[in-house]
Parts: sequence; structure tokens; C-alpha cells
Amino acid sequence: MEAYVYIGIRKFRKAGQSIDVADGDNVSRVFVEMKNKHNTMNAAASGKTYIRMQSQLLSDDDCACFLVEVIAKQSQNIAWAVSVDGQQKKHKRIRRVSIDKFYELVTGQEDAFYQLCVVLPDIIEKVVSNTASNVIPKDTVIDELQAITSKESGAFALALYMLGFGSYSGFSANI
Repeated sequence: MEAYVYIGIRKFRKAGQSIDVADGDNVSRVFVEMKNKHNTMNAAASGKTYIRMQSQLLSDDDCACFLVEVIAKQSQNIAWAVSVDGQQKKHKRIRRVSIDKFYELVTGQEDAFYQLCVVLPDIIEKVVSNTASNVIPKDTVIDELQAITSKESGAFALALYMLGFGSYSGFSANI
């Protein structure tokens, strides 16, 4: 995942342009551990991930490490505090970041993740309609989702977004 994210960031950042991690602390590189949901790591896995991030900071003075959560409890970019061997650890360059704040850091646009979510249903519909018979085996879930979406004029997709991303940048202001 780190290589993919690094390549993606390079598309939005000019050579030599730094990323403001928080409070004016700028770095050239960000290493990412991406999780789908905020509760997908137990204490042991959290500690191991945090130690790996500490090690990265020790070997690179110009980087930050992010635990990026696609579905976080709330929109956030905070120092990640974790218990390692019974001791509370926290470092300003080891961050716990929701996906909306990550997209904001990468693109410089506050509601970049929201903008992606707005166009995603149309893109998915086009891909599925163009490739469904050739690539995707018969799946009743896709049929059911298409039926719900067409009946409710996108209300299903909107409800899914609000359930997971209600506090994220752009969602509460635009919906």
C-alpha cells in the first residue's frame, strides 16, 4: 500500500513541495498504513504498527507516518497515542488520520474526498454497465443495488455515505 499511496501523492505534489502534517510541521514524505475501519486493529497489532512507524521516523528525519482510516469515528488528523509495553506513546509525526483529512493533505482541497464520493456512483454505474456481462459473474447483489438506487434516485448511495462519512469535510455542508 505504501508504494501505491506514494505514487498517488506524487501526482498532486510538485517536486520539492512539502506536506504540512499539522501545526506547520512540514515533511517531504508520508508513509501510510491504511485501514478500512477504525476498529480493525487489536492492541497488539496497534503496538506493532506504531513501533514500525517509530522505526521509520528514526531512519528518516523528513517524513511522517499516518494510520489512515477510511471509516473513522470522526474527521481527524491527530497525533496517534498507543500503549506499547504498558506505556503510553505519542509522537507528533505519527498521526491518526481520517480519509477526508488524508485527501485534503494530499490534494490541498478541503473537500476532495467528498468530491470523489459525489462522482463515484456515476463512475461505478458506467463501469458495471459496460463490463457486467463480460467480466462480472452473475451477482444478485449488483442487481439489488441497481434496483434500489434507481427507485430512490441515488438515496441509497447517499445513505451509505452519510452513515460512514457524516462528520467528514464536505458531507455535512453539502448534504
